Amino acid sequence: MPAIDLSVFTAVVFDTDGVVTDTARVHAAAWKRVFDDFLDGLPPSERTRPFDEHEDYLRYVDGRPRMDGVRIFLASRGIVLPEGGPGDEPGAFTVHTLGTVKDRLFAERLETHGVATFPSTAALLAELRHSGGRTAAVSASRHCRAVIASAGWTHLFDVIVDGNDAARLGLAGKPDPALFREAAALLDVPPPRCALVEDALPGIEAGRRGGFGLVVGVDRVGQAEALAAAGADVVVTDLAELRVQGVAGAR
Repeated sequence: MPAIDLSVFTAVVFDTDGVVTDTARVHAAAWKRVFDDFLDGLPPSERTRPFDEHEDYLRYVDGRPRMDGVRIFLASRGIVLPEGGPGDEPGAFTVHTLGTVKDRLFAERLETHGVATFPSTAALLAELRHSGGRTAAVSASRHCRAVIASAGWTHLFDVIVDGNDAARLGLAGKPDPALFREAAALLDVPPPRCALVEDALPGIEAGRRGGFGLVVGVDRVGQAEALAAAGADVVVTDLAELRVQGVAGAR
């Protein structure tokens, strides 16, 4: 059974969507509605085929900042839109408007359906903290703090770094490691002494590029080989497969 040894790794940084909360599928559904509505308005062709909530979501938008997701997915279809901004006319097709509509749909679904969580993640967090480990939650989403608060899990994290922090500090999104490294700095633990838990390929790459000592991939969608190829040291299908050993500060 793979383990996080707290005598080696004194802090654990968790991605949020798909690892802490079961919100990745909510993001995917919101993206599908936005992109399909946009593509339906274009002349039919191969590039206007519907957005796939599995393949397209994982390849182009999962784990990335919202506007990057818009740009990268559209580029995969050979489509380029103006960047736009807050002053866009209603219904205008720009990167900004598509990203803004997706954000609104995600927020509406959360308000209507609430936040589902993974019991095994709660159990792992409780065990880590009981053994003296420090914990952080990281997300490119500006809704991260609200999502974790809605789940009632704020007390399980010493640090939260989200899209609001990224905008305020000018931090690049995944696969750049800036968000994760900011969390490690706030925990006052160098990345080589941190474990990182991620389910998205850009996040795994960010962990490896950021010098994190242990990168754990969570495979909930059948991409174990891709997670390992991206740099995961260990791949599990659920965090119940990951145990904690040792005590933080013990050598």
